[in-house]
Amino acid sequence: MLAIIKLECVRGERRLFSNLSFEAAPHTLLEVRGQNGSGKTSLLRNLCGLLPPAAGAIQWCGKDIYTIADDYRSHLAYLGHLSGVKDELTASENIRMSAVAAGLSASAEQIDAALIRLGLRDFRDSPCKALSQGQRRRVALARLCLSVTRSLWILDEPYTALDTAALAVIKDLLESHLEAGGIVVLTTHQEVAITARATRRVELGQ
Repeated sequence: MLAIIKLECVRGERRLFSNLSFEAAPHTLLEVRGQNGSGKTSLLRNLCGLLPPAAGAIQWCGKDIYTIADDYRSHLAYLGHLSGVKDELTASENIRMSAVAAGLSASAEQIDAALIRLGLRDFRDSPCKALSQGQRRRVALARLCLSVTRSLWILDEPYTALDTAALAVIKDLLESHLEAGGIVVLTTHQEVAITARATRRVELGQ
């Protein structure tokens, strides 16, 4: 269970949101909506422990995430708005590097399977600087194929720059994770129908 209790976020001298509370249980898709500048990315960074809130608490299984930092991170997979793909590395090298950094298993077979699933079979050894924006985004999203053991997925605009085929793959990945008991928190400006046992929406800037 992820629980947010009276959360407040301040950037510079501007209060983005305050007194924000919600919960997400297993099998729950939580969509964070709001206009640009409303604090969507900041909220996700709060939830990942990358940006301490100005007030309030974030709990995982009833415990503050800063108290159980290492344990919390072992349940977490985070994909930021920027792909975080290194230009000089190949697609497979990027996935391996990010998986190792996150403490995930990343065998050659697992990496190949992830690339194939995201439609990147022919780009395994291509340097990412030679890939299109959409292909680079798919390289980043391929990390999710290695994150099935992580209960909580936090994704900032995962559908950006994806074509119809890639959107279908990500939809399937998210639905499989939710059906297996995972929690997905995401921001998006696009309407992609994701089937989940429970769907919640948080609107910022209202």
